[in-house]
Amino acid sequence: MKIAIIGGGPAGFAAAITLAKQNNKVTMLEKNSDVLKKLLLTGNGKCNYFNNTQNITKYHSNSNIDNLIKKENLDKVINFWNELGIIPIVKNGYFYPFSETSSSIKSALVNKAYDLGVDIKCNEEVIDILLNGKQLLVITKSYQELYDKVIVATGSVCYPKTGSTGFGYDLAKKFNIDLVDINPSLVQLNTNLGIEKLWKGIRTHVKVKHLENDQLIKEEEGEIQLTDYGISGICIFNLSRNISIGLKNNQKETIEINFVPWVLSDLQSFLEERNVYLPNRNITQLCDAFLNYKLLYAICNKLNIDPNKNWNDLSSTDKKLFCQSLRAMKVDIVGTKGFDNAQVCSGGIALSELDEKFAAKKIDNLQFCGEVLDIDGDCGGYNLTIAILTGILAGEAR
Repeated sequence: MKIAIIGGGPAGFAAAITLAKQNNKVTMLEKNSDVLKKLLLTGNGKCNYFNNTQNITKYHSNSNIDNLIKKENLDKVINFWNELGIIPIVKNGYFYPFSETSSSIKSALVNKAYDLGVDIKCNEEVIDILLNGKQLLVITKSYQELYDKVIVATGSVCYPKTGSTGFGYDLAKKFNIDLVDINPSLVQLNTNLGIEKLWKGIRTHVKVKHLENDQLIKEEEGEIQLTDYGISGICIFNLSRNISIGLKNNQKETIEINFVPWVLSDLQSFLEERNVYLPNRNITQLCDAFLNYKLLYAICNKLNIDPNKNWNDLSSTDKKLFCQSLRAMKVDIVGTKGFDNAQVCSGGIALSELDEKFAAKKIDNLQFCGEVLDIDGDCGGYNLTIAILTGILAGEAR
């Protein structure tokens, strides 16, 4: 078969390699001057491409994806990487190429595609696809060509600087294929506490809870980054999906932060005991062995507590408020950063519109794969796993 793949990202390469192994004539059309531009940014340039912890809770969709996220399919992803010759280094379950550079993953994908005869055409922006009998006419800015099958792997609207424009969504709409509402995910959160400029630049290990309308939705633990606009970090990213959707639906979204998750006993009792064997310390001195002084100053500022006061000089009310802020600071979320900053999107092409190999039910020989679909994952290699898996499955279709 003569097949066109629109988009030179990981999903497109997985589909191209899978198809080329079956002796199909495969052409990849990429609008940028080079392929895999977004991949190079993955994992801060180290490319976390898989994770040992695999279960359905790491993946999200408005459709049931139990039959997608299963061992048989995840084994296909592992085998795909192994066949490319990727040597992994595994850190806390996170898979990276042993070089710890995303360029190693890029080279492996590109070289394998070339080995199999995939024709990679860069600087070829597809502007339309038209039905032509049993074939599809692909129109770019420089030529038109008929194909037996077209696979759309154009990504979402995140990181538009990498070329993501939402073309796949527009194409779906053209063919009356339903979309699930699209929102930024794995994204930073905006707050309005009034102390953001005081705590900016701090990184610290925390436990966080997401509350929607004061009801617990999800918990995470990890490093938080405190910024001049709000909060960031992997644990925040993993909560941001539901928060982004909730805010769009006018829900009250709150993050509760425990800055001392390692203190298992009553925090006030802990500080009272600490004050006994560390006497004559002011509040920041009493706590600066385990918390950043800038954070302590910011919290005291928020509570109108003098940070230079000794623990014994605080009122019982101030002691209680201080401990509550360290143990369970409630931060109302007023917004998220936009698509320019989001790592992925939630929503996309509704899976109910596609078969198990992601072929459109309404249009013969048109498939979709990768981030354009209504499937997204947590931080930790899960979104790259979705890209590779859906690309493989699309490529397997007859």
